[in-house]
Amino acid sequence: MSARLPGRPNLLRAAVLVALLGSAAGVSGCAQIGDSVPSAFADPAKYDLYDCKQLETERKSLASRATEQERLMAKAETGVGGTVVSEMVYRNELISIHSQQRLADQAWRANKCHESPPDSPAAAVPAAPAP
Repeated sequence: MSARLPGRPNLLRAAVLVALLGSAAGVSGCAQIGDSVPSAFADPAKYDLYDCKQLETERKSLASRATEQERLMAKAETGVGGTVVSEMVYRNELISIHSQQRLADQAWRANKCHESPPDSPAAAVPAAPAP
């Protein structure tokens, strides 16, 4: 068979090479996305009208949600097939939370906000001298 079609193996190799290069190029685009695309998981204008107090509350809420999500992922990874469950069930939510955190932080910087001081206990009122 190779005696009749001497050019076919080279054509087949070229086709396989083109297919591999094409699929590698397609997959490499996905690898660069990561969780750096906030617009895919969060509304870019969500925090535009928030004031500093609202942003501070939202940032604290997002931080606690991210911590909880990471805890759930770590717990899921301890079981059989846990890594798969962790990635499939919890990863997208964590990416969404991180995207929202980035947007809230951008709004925080744009508004030139500062952390409010922690609540201090009321100053002790000196007792009046007993009569």
